[in-house]
Amino acid sequence: MKTLAEGRWDGGEPPGVPGFVGSAFNPMVVAAAERCLNQVDAEALTGIVLVGDGDRVSAEHVEQAVAEGKRIGPLYFFQSVPNSIAGWIAAKWELRGPVVCVTEGGLEEAALLLDDGDAERVLIVEVDADHAFARMVSGDPV
Repeated sequence: MKTLAEGRWDGGEPPGVPGFVGSAFNPMVVAAAERCLNQVDAEALTGIVLVGDGDRVSAEHVEQAVAEGKRIGPLYFFQSVPNSIAGWIAAKWELRGPVVCVTEGGLEEAALLLDDGDAERVLIVEVDADHAFARMVSGDPV
């Protein structure tokens, strides 16, 4: 597998993303992904593999609100699903490949998408509590 580009977000407050509130998870994903995507053309069939445990801040907000009997804003349901931000990136950048979210094994998942012909390239975004790392890979030999 060949790495075509990389991008990262290492701490600090990432730029906001319309429709995503109260948590840095989704903006970090976008910041790292866009830094990577800005280095390559978007012509190839490109899939996305998002690797992480999801937006824990939003999940904890929803859990606490439910426990306290409070109303939960609809944005929290939308953004609590990792596919939401991956789909947002795919739509904005007009990526036409599959979107996959996993808790581990991003390279292995990308290899499957490339080997099966589901994508010509794969954007892998790995995210944790305070940073995100993105890389664009292809099935081309190194």
